[in-house]
Amino acid sequence: MTTSNLILMAVDLVAAAILAFGVYYPRHRRRDLVVAFMGVNIGVLAVATVLGTAQVAAGLGLGLFGVLSIIRLRSSEISQREVAYYFAALAMGLIGGLGATDVAIPTGLIALILVTMWVADHPALLSRSRHQVVRLDRAIADEDELRDEVEERLGCTVTSLTVQQLDLVNDSTLVDVRYRTEPTRVGSVVAR
Repeated sequence: MTTSNLILMAVDLVAAAILAFGVYYPRHRRRDLVVAFMGVNIGVLAVATVLGTAQVAAGLGLGLFGVLSIIRLRSSEISQREVAYYFAALAMGLIGGLGATDVAIPTGLIALILVTMWVADHPALLSRSRHQVVRLDRAIADEDELRDEVEERLGCTVTSLTVQQLDLVNDSTLVDVRYRTEPTRVGSVVAR
């Protein structure tokens, strides 16, 4: 194992820790997924390192990436945001484990993944956009009426809605709603 491989492995470990403990956990507080992200990253790093030293084709490494993704992502329901963190952890592990003679490009790619995740999942980015599944106590088939009802109940501007279930027997509507909250208004403070 060369010095550049060891440096790349260290870069990956630091980046995985930043992703899990510095970006994901402070924002979402799911300890179970921090463990999963770190475990996936270290596991892929180890396997990619072994594959890299065995002079196996890069296609096998990408196949491993796909297999690990499918197995893990099918085992429990997680959000699209968490899927992105999984892929980031997987990608960083592969980049760090496959090694390179020049560590600058892989290190730059790992940094790019970290910065992208930090920016894309930042609470200030699209902070007014929300998503909810809402069950109304009326069966509403008319989309305009449904939109008005949801906007009134949530006090928001609906950007998209999809009826998931219209129950005419029990008089209810289950609707997937994407909406935008109104900006908060800060009152003026009078100095005394």
